[in-house]
Amino acid sequence: MAISYQGAFDRMKAAGVTTYRIRKENIMSQSTLQKLREGRPVSTEAIERLCLLLNCTPNDVMEIVR
Repeated sequence: MAISYQGAFDRMKAAGVTTYRIRKENIMSQSTLQKLREGRPVSTEAIERLCLLLNCTPNDVMEIVR
């Protein structure tokens, strides 16, 4: 199984939140953003920060792809 974080990037785009802003404001590191792009596991803390920023739930930013 793999995890897709495409929902996170879709929500970021809709909200006008850039990866530059996320890095600049120390919301998450470049390496964590890269893990999201690649569908690799990230900490629940990273998901929490992203959800708080985008005002959503984990189900909105990630899904299991079979």
